[in-house]
Amino acid sequence: MPVRIRLQRHGKKGKPFYWIVAADGRAKRDGRYLEKIGTYNPNTNPGTVELDVDQAVKWLENGAQPSDTARTLLSYRGAMIKHHLNGGVKKGAFSQEEADKRFAAWLEEKQAKIQAKIDGLDKTKANDLAQRLEAEKAVNQKRIADLTAAPEAEQAEEGETAEVAAETATEEAAATETAADEAPAQEAPAVEESKAEEVPAEAPKTDEAPAAEVTKSEDAPAEEEETKE
Repeated sequence: MPVRIRLQRHGKKGKPFYWIVAADGRAKRDGRYLEKIGTYNPNTNPGTVELDVDQAVKWLENGAQPSDTARTLLSYRGAMIKHHLNGGVKKGAFSQEEADKRFAAWLEEKQAKIQAKIDGLDKTKANDLAQRLEAEKAVNQKRIADLTAAPEAEQAEEGETAEVAAETATEEAAATETAADEAPAQEAPAVEESKAEEVPAEAPKTDEAPAAEVTKSEDAPAEEEETKE
């Protein structure tokens, strides 16, 4: 019976969660399995892999074939390197103690790399958070400045409106005074014209007086001539 080490999908839609299982190669992907040897959660950064390394090595030594994804996860947690070291012990290349020592060194180095990646991600996350806080702070300061400037702008507009109203009132007053000054000047010619019309009416009286005197002077010689006769 061929045995496969593969992933079995669990979790909910949009957030998958996988079991690492040893199952019959003819079984369905999410069907019956022989043994659960670990879990894989891709929703974290970096992904979380929990694995029973000794059981995984046992299945590998019994001929189980991992899928491509399962092989990557087994290598990530050291199952593949331990399986390789056990093969060297069986061949007599080195002792079991040396194999365990090499495996411990590999685990330490691997853990340091994982921790460095986690620290880098945390630092990046902290920097992003600080930048967002600075951006929010700048937006809040701009909002406060706008709110503070709004009353000043309203006061300035009210002042300009008052000045315009004062200028308008001044112009209206000046226009009223100008109209009052121009009104008598327009009536003056009418009075002068009436006076000018009245003067010729009396003029004939002054002309008639000399005519009467002339008449009397013309009659006077006639009377003298009669007296002489």
